[in-house]
Amino acid sequence: MNRFTSLLVATAALVPALSFGQIDRSQAPEPGPAPEIILGDYTVDKLENGLTLIVVENHKLPRVSYRLSLDVDPIFEGGRAGYTAMAGSLMRAGTTNRSKAEIDESVDRIGASFGTSGFGMNGRCLVQHSQTLLEIMSDVLMNPTFPEEELEKERKQTLSGFASSSTDANQISGRLSSAMCYGLSHPYGESSNETTVNSITRKDLMEHYATIWKPNVAYLVVVGDITPAKAKEQAEQYFGDWRPNEVAAQRFPRPVPPKGNRVCFAPVPGAVQSVINITFPVYLKPGHPDVVAVSVMNTMLGGFFGSRLNQNLREDKAYTYGARSSIGPDKYVASFSARASVRNEVTDSSLVEFLSEIRTMVETPAPDSTLQFVKNYLNGSFALSLERPETIARFARNIERYKFPADYYATYLARLEAVTVEDVQRVARTYLRPDNMNITIAGNRDVADGLAKFAASGQVELFDPFGEPLKDLEPAPEGMTALDVFNAYYTARGGAGKLEKMKGLRTTGSMAAGAMELVMEQAHENGGAGYSRISAGGNVMQETRFDGTKGAEIAMGQTTPMDDSKIMDTRRNHDLLEFLHLEKYGISAELLGIDKIDEVPQYCVEMRRDGRMIESHWFNVETGLRTRTMQTESSPRGDMTISLDYGPMTEAKGVLFEGEITMKNNGQEMKMTITEVDVNPKIDAKDFAVD
Repeated sequence: MNRFTSLLVATAALVPALSFGQIDRSQAPEPGPAPEIILGDYTVDKLENGLTLIVVENHKLPRVSYRLSLDVDPIFEGGRAGYTAMAGSLMRAGTTNRSKAEIDESVDRIGASFGTSGFGMNGRCLVQHSQTLLEIMSDVLMNPTFPEEELEKERKQTLSGFASSSTDANQISGRLSSAMCYGLSHPYGESSNETTVNSITRKDLMEHYATIWKPNVAYLVVVGDITPAKAKEQAEQYFGDWRPNEVAAQRFPRPVPPKGNRVCFAPVPGAVQSVINITFPVYLKPGHPDVVAVSVMNTMLGGFFGSRLNQNLREDKAYTYGARSSIGPDKYVASFSARASVRNEVTDSSLVEFLSEIRTMVETPAPDSTLQFVKNYLNGSFALSLERPETIARFARNIERYKFPADYYATYLARLEAVTVEDVQRVARTYLRPDNMNITIAGNRDVADGLAKFAASGQVELFDPFGEPLKDLEPAPEGMTALDVFNAYYTARGGAGKLEKMKGLRTTGSMAAGAMELVMEQAHENGGAGYSRISAGGNVMQETRFDGTKGAEIAMGQTTPMDDSKIMDTRRNHDLLEFLHLEKYGISAELLGIDKIDEVPQYCVEMRRDGRMIESHWFNVETGLRTRTMQTESSPRGDMTISLDYGPMTEAKGVLFEGEITMKNNGQEMKMTITEVDVNPKIDAKDFAVD
């Protein structure tokens, strides 16, 4: 446990209907006819260069938005995975006429928003500034330069994100489920990693731009306080010179479901929850006659709060805060997904319920009342969506893109009302595959041992955070133990003897929290009393005191005495040689083997208390110094897994101390820099007095 962990964690209408007269409530009323849908008006036009222009008028507010999107095949990026996203991000990083700073300043000056992606761009502003925004968008579209220096900044930022995502169970689950569903050789299944991002060149970005950014495969959707005539005039002025060309079709393997259920597990050290995602590919194209019935079926299974999955796993079993499923059409290949984050100890029980509900959906017809309830929900959701002009724009684009009938959305509610119980069971039998699913889990490796029974092969397959088959840890040298690793760690820092002779230590660090700078201070007598404080602007926000026997936590004027467990952990925090005294704190340690972080060999040590894994530590094989810690911490919002990465060391009195600590938790990152290490300081006993 790091002495600053506790400091870092601390910062981390329904209207009743009135009725008059007698109503027979013993029977449900007959559903009325599907209401008539009147969609908002829109126009579709095409420029000479092939650019399709869709305009949705909305004169309620004096603003307008422009969304340019490309209708092209997905691209398999292979050894340079990540280059399309990087190309999209860097399109607005500079043109032949403007630098990135000039683009940003111009957009900010008119209070607009403007963004680019690998397959489109969008902007929004007040109508009076539309000419300025379109001039910027046109320049970025026609003249991007993809500056080398901006590419390196983007690369560095992306690589930094990998450090966090490689320990985030939700992100790992997303990559794993995609890889298992589609395969790593499919555009939907691949994911970028450190190797692929380091392989991306400026040439890759320019070739991506030159290959697919063509007006004849593009849609420009304009929504807002504008007339079709004015929108076309603007489109011709700013996008009319964009030259068309053929865009080659892409080919990739056809994903297929597994022959039997697979269990695919990605270990996340220290995880207190298992992120479950049950998935398989589905072939259901937009506009297919089954689309509405499939939507009803999925909504019933896991598409809203009242669904079977959520009512079972959340409301009945209390295994999770929410269980959901999804399935929808895709031009190339869609997928089914059923997912939830559950407590470690109920992972297998949750899978039992998931599989049971999916099989029941296939084998047992739904009651009429349930069907009508779900259709009412979808009816209301559709009606609410029509209040947004962006919905009309999306409908118009889909009609053009997929060659739907002009009344495709106008007749949606009639098609929804026509769905029967038999239709729901038919599409469940057609599109659900209870015996051919990828059951993916990202979580604590201990959980994997009890999941083999769910696999047709009787085996759990292990994968790394990026969906590649997991390579087992290399064995440590014969006879080497966790104690040897700890001794090497203290030797690398200057020697256990020097730390043992220290009478005390005071360490001060700083961390930015938005616009505020937090100052964190810890002082203690070796193995005895001490205190910790978090301050901002000279004011103490939170404080912990420990007199060697009892302790208290003070925050917001409230003092909370420490219980026995907290006292033990606090005593350990004040022990400069904690790794050599683990038995005193009820902890056992095991050297698991040699792992790698950023391709650098690391000894991986796992710690347990009462048989439960509480921490994992990684130590550089060559230097002996600690590189990373993964641990479980309790908070008012429940248990959470925290990753701590250690940066450069700082020296005091011939001893090295960790000088930079980066905490990552649920995608958030906070970095603390140690500003002062004071050995054998004078500590006023009043600072750690509890009474």
